[in-house]
Amino acid sequence: MRLFVTGASGHIGSALVPDLLAAGHTVVGLARSDASATALAAVRVEVRRGSLDDLDGLREAATDADGVIHLAFKHELTYAGEFARAAEYDLRAVEAIGAALEGSGKPLVITSGTALLAMAAPGRLGVETDVLQRGPRVDSENAAIAMAASGVRSSVVRLPPTVHSSLDHHGFMPTLIAMARKSGASVYVGDGTNRWPAVHTLDAARLYRLAVESAPGGTRLHGVAEEGVPFRQIAEAIGHGLRLPVTSVPPDEAARYLGFLAAFAQVDNPSSSAATRALLKWEPAHAGLLADLAERHYLEPSSTSR
Repeated sequence: MRLFVTGASGHIGSALVPDLLAAGHTVVGLARSDASATALAAVRVEVRRGSLDDLDGLREAATDADGVIHLAFKHELTYAGEFARAAEYDLRAVEAIGAALEGSGKPLVITSGTALLAMAAPGRLGVETDVLQRGPRVDSENAAIAMAASGVRSSVVRLPPTVHSSLDHHGFMPTLIAMARKSGASVYVGDGTNRWPAVHTLDAARLYRLAVESAPGGTRLHGVAEEGVPFRQIAEAIGHGLRLPVTSVPPDEAARYLGFLAAFAQVDNPSSSAATRALLKWEPAHAGLLADLAERHYLEPSSTSR
């Protein structure tokens, strides 16, 4: 297939593109900068200049493709505390791409997150059939699922908070490490028993390829390798690697150490991928989160700077 990929030069895209090419697909990658365009061209990707703001360009690229994988997101707005605004841009992009694919039977794979299920499934293991009615990023997910009724083979990959590997330079792990360095301690909130699911970047990339190749329309998928790593263990691994003290802080002091991640660091988000594995025969094969942290690639200064 000729596949249009947004975010092709990003964290997951940099793992997905080689996987797609190795499987015999042709890739057209969206690039908003010269650096991204150069990186994509170097790996035999056709470059499409543009951004999520260029809705006409997104529609045209989707129309010209056999399928679309949508990875791009305005993460810079999220880090600036404007997640809802970033989600609005995402929804517009999803709707534009979906409109271009309507009635074609072509695949569209978009991205959402398991963390949303902390509200849909509080106190239990989140599963693929859990659904929220509305909210930031939820609206994009629900819009994509609804497109299946309009002749789009749409699917949603829900990613865990921690998609980890040596390719991850701007995600939650580098951010937590940078915060620990700055504050002089690696912290968890309360008893730290709240759980974060996780997946290795290469395993996540494989799931996107399987989804665009064969996921049925209207399918929610979970890119989860580990159902839930206790946040205290994550903090301990970071503290051990940085040779910093590891300490518990009360909720009202969490922002002092964790900034905009203070509330998120307290989320309990255990999530299952059993249905996804059965449907697409997806089996994660790479290192778990704590093993990945122990390999120390995250602890190099260049890996934790944004």
